[in-house]
Amino acid sequence: MKLDEWIRQKKQKKQSKLSYSEESLPDEIKESPVSVDLNEIEEQLKSVFGETVDFSINRISIERMSGFLCYLDSMTNSTLISADILEPINIHNHSANYILEEQGVTRFMDCIFTGMTKEIVTAQSRAIELLLRGYCVLYLEERTEAIALKVQNIQYRSITEPTSQTTIRGPKDAFTESAQTNISLIRRRIKNPALRFEGLEIGTDAPTGVYIGYLNDVANSGIVQELRNRLQKANMNAVPLSGMLEEFITDQTMTPFPLIYHTERPDTIAAGIMEGKIAVIVEEAPFVLLVPAIFSDFFRVSEDYVQPFMMVSFIRFIRYISFMLSLVLPSIYVGVITYHQELIPTPLLISIIAQREGVPFPTVVEAFIMELTFEILREAGVRMPRAIGMTVSIVGGLVIGQAAVEAGLISNIMVIVVSLTAIAGFVSPVYSFSMAARLLRFVFMIVGASTGLYGIMLGLMIMVCHLNSLRSFGVNYMTDITNFRLSNQKDMVLRLPAWLMRTRPSFLQTKQPAKQPHAQRPAPPQKGDNSGNS
Repeated sequence: MKLDEWIRQKKQKKQSKLSYSEESLPDEIKESPVSVDLNEIEEQLKSVFGETVDFSINRISIERMSGFLCYLDSMTNSTLISADILEPINIHNHSANYILEEQGVTRFMDCIFTGMTKEIVTAQSRAIELLLRGYCVLYLEERTEAIALKVQNIQYRSITEPTSQTTIRGPKDAFTESAQTNISLIRRRIKNPALRFEGLEIGTDAPTGVYIGYLNDVANSGIVQELRNRLQKANMNAVPLSGMLEEFITDQTMTPFPLIYHTERPDTIAAGIMEGKIAVIVEEAPFVLLVPAIFSDFFRVSEDYVQPFMMVSFIRFIRYISFMLSLVLPSIYVGVITYHQELIPTPLLISIIAQREGVPFPTVVEAFIMELTFEILREAGVRMPRAIGMTVSIVGGLVIGQAAVEAGLISNIMVIVVSLTAIAGFVSPVYSFSMAARLLRFVFMIVGASTGLYGIMLGLMIMVCHLNSLRSFGVNYMTDITNFRLSNQKDMVLRLPAWLMRTRPSFLQTKQPAKQPHAQRPAPPQKGDNSGNS
């Protein structure tokens, strides 16, 4: 099925749109306008926020008109409240008689609170929503409007180096938990007026800001609209992490392979947007999602484009080989030792049999014990304090492996196989993709112990069929292979020179297929060419 047909079928389905802004408020406040009675407003606010210690109400008076200022101490800056709100009110208190006029509140807001982010609020639910976002709300007596002033004070960590996707030559900045900071990191790299960022809220109990970023004149409008629809249908109570949102918008969840690319590197997201993909930024999440994603995306890193293309091609080949080793190496060893000993050279076979003499377990049980032990050590190294985590994972593996060999529980060759498998698994640039190999490894070991190499080959064929059945926002997961085009092979296993990559990937069906149509191969100046330096 083509992408356009798939998008058209999805559009024909009627979808219900949920509203999250008023979901957790009492029924009497959901549709309530701002009351003219200050006591009633105060009672409403106290019924919503209860006895929380960080909710404050300050009484004020403006030109013989009573009012009060309410805000959350934990979300606002007390210095800004004093300097930018209370002090201007005191200065203009006796000269703000126009506030008694019909449109006086708007005029008062524009004259007194200059240079601040502000909003006139007429619904009580909107005022409560802004309070939770770090605004200070000013209520005035006998007025059906309130003034919301942004005095947000939320502490975020500073921009640091990436921890999960390190690089040698590439940029050293990473996303943070602030969506605005993450948007600025992308905007700094793509200084293009066509770059769009759309925002919406998801979450019934704790609304969270979610932003989608794309190039308006490049990205496929059908994919952008499909992403909007899926986000609007994500009926979640909260979005504490981007990974939870990922499960609500992905095409298929019953698969070990990730269908959405996530990264903490701004340069990777910027490059994806330039190709025609769409970024999904979640507030309070340091990882940004990128859609659609295909199989080969998980073998590419941003550093591939700052290194010589021949070396990058070789390294990518190593990544593919490492993925296959981490997936099937233990199962091949189990299958060969159990069913196909004739495939092993005689001297090596004699050495293996001599090492296994005295081992009380079958080969498959031995492999399971070692693999499970290594998974326990790896998880312990991740969860333990950083100062001792690496020591536990490395020293623990060496000590336990050596002790198990000396005790006769496992053979030396099994330690080599499991160690090589683990090292090959670490080569994967994306952690979530390597987890798929870790899970399927045990399945292939069972198949190898049951039916040998025939079962392993059958399992690989089933896995390839499964990969071919996956879709990421309508794009075939294996489109680089199934929809073979020479233009798409310039940046798959091999990485050709940058001046040859003149077009964007065809499977994205972008509005502008040409990325750099006038790129030319660099060459030294010819004789008689005076354009160079003399």
